[in-house]
Amino acid sequence: MNLNDDVERPKSIDLSHHLSDLAIARGVSPLKSMFKYLGRPGLIALAGGVPNPDYFPFATLEATTLPIDAYKATPDLETEPSALSWLWNLFSGPNKQRTNKISVPKYVSDPINEVNLATALQYGMATGIPSLQAFLKEYSARFYKPGFSDFTVLVHTGNTDGWSRVVYSLLNHGDSMLVEEWTYPSALASAFPLGVHTVSVPMDSKGMRPDALREILSNWNETERGFKRPRLLYTVPIGQNPSGLTTGSERKKAIYAICVEFDIIIGEDDPYFILQEGEYLPPNIRAQKQAASTSNTSDPVEAFIDTLEPSYLRYDYQGRVIRMDTFSKTIAPGSRMGWFTCNPLFAERFERHGETSTQAPSGFAQSMITQLVVKTWGMEGYIRWLQGIKAQYTLRRDAFIDAMMHELDITLTQGTGILEGATVYQGSIKESGWSVMTEKKKKPRVSFVPPTSGMFVWLRVDFEGLPPPIAVPGEGENDTTHEGRFWTALAEGGLLIGPGYMFRGERDHSPEDPNLAGHYRISFSDATHEGMQKASKIFAKILKEYCSK
Repeated sequence: MNLNDDVERPKSIDLSHHLSDLAIARGVSPLKSMFKYLGRPGLIALAGGVPNPDYFPFATLEATTLPIDAYKATPDLETEPSALSWLWNLFSGPNKQRTNKISVPKYVSDPINEVNLATALQYGMATGIPSLQAFLKEYSARFYKPGFSDFTVLVHTGNTDGWSRVVYSLLNHGDSMLVEEWTYPSALASAFPLGVHTVSVPMDSKGMRPDALREILSNWNETERGFKRPRLLYTVPIGQNPSGLTTGSERKKAIYAICVEFDIIIGEDDPYFILQEGEYLPPNIRAQKQAASTSNTSDPVEAFIDTLEPSYLRYDYQGRVIRMDTFSKTIAPGSRMGWFTCNPLFAERFERHGETSTQAPSGFAQSMITQLVVKTWGMEGYIRWLQGIKAQYTLRRDAFIDAMMHELDITLTQGTGILEGATVYQGSIKESGWSVMTEKKKKPRVSFVPPTSGMFVWLRVDFEGLPPPIAVPGEGENDTTHEGRFWTALAEGGLLIGPGYMFRGERDHSPEDPNLAGHYRISFSDATHEGMQKASKIFAKILKEYCSK
């Protein structure tokens, strides 16, 4: 869908009753209200205390950038001369001989349409550079195809800032919100100062469970709970942080329908949307599939978009989805730039919030990203860049799981219970030399579902049969569990990963007894190949030692 497509879609409904007291109280910044007059022909502007751009010490901003095709659009193994040379290409980075130059001058002949430092580095509206705003709206239309017609976009300084605006614009002190039972801890940290209560919803291999969500909302007892039923749901649906799970279209439709029924706003935090790597396959099967694959499509861009799981926006015909995107995973996290896609009412309140807090994103970041993505690459070029990024993280995901399979005895089983329908990889301690493995050691101790998206592998370690840990004076509550003890052993052994207790949707409730099973988030996004191999060796070694006690 493009912005000009003639598609009959409803406008968003009135959701103003969801606004917090703080959001309702926000007015237009007195100084920002004058900006609407700027740009009028012949206007002499003496109202603002704006510095003269002549005194900005930057005459131009220049950067050496990678071309859009610096990375292959697919993780194509068949064209490599050897089975391992793809690892060299992956971890040695792009071809360093192929670069381009971009430059942003201070002054231009057409400051309305050309990126320039005199404008970008000056005080400005919280909506950011207009050409970037227009580009992002076209991008959201093309990738997300919102189900309501009056959607709009607004820049923010990354999804942490974006989510903070959502929290303060929709929640009052003492309100509650729905989260996945394992979730991103910084999202909770944004809400806790408001006294917000979190209500965790159980998950399965497809993400948040609709039946569990309905049960919570249908049976809500405000007297027993001590707070009102939630009106906001926070979710990371693609490459879920920390579990790596991906919520597909049918599951999203079901959850959206429940949110309509119970009047819930959906906060869709989706930084890993482009990193939809697909199914993990063992190396031999992977190579065969690569060799057999061919591309017959006449439009590779649309074919790429069609491979991606849709956003909640696709099914949103009321405007109750607030989507948050970021350049952190596709350009650079230090750029501190992202955007909302939502209904105009919420966008206007988020803009008022931004006017008196972060204002617009950094002019340096805006000018560089706009010059590169909008003016140099364009939409088709940026999408080609995204294809390469997706392929690179696919190779990284595969490399890490390959390393784990090398260090553990892995068997594949069909998931049952909450993992029904998923292929579960179960790992037991490898037999070494002439040692005789006891039943305790042979028992599968590690299990995981290879992620199809994102940057994380979510491991479950089975501690059943091990003696209960003995508390030591001075230890914190989480340190006294097997989950905490094993995490400490890994850290002291040279491997730092994320312990499950940091990702609980409810701080005082673990979805599983941490003395029977521990959960750990492992990131494959930044390590070298040697680092991945070493990490897997350390993990297997510490696991063997811990289970031998």
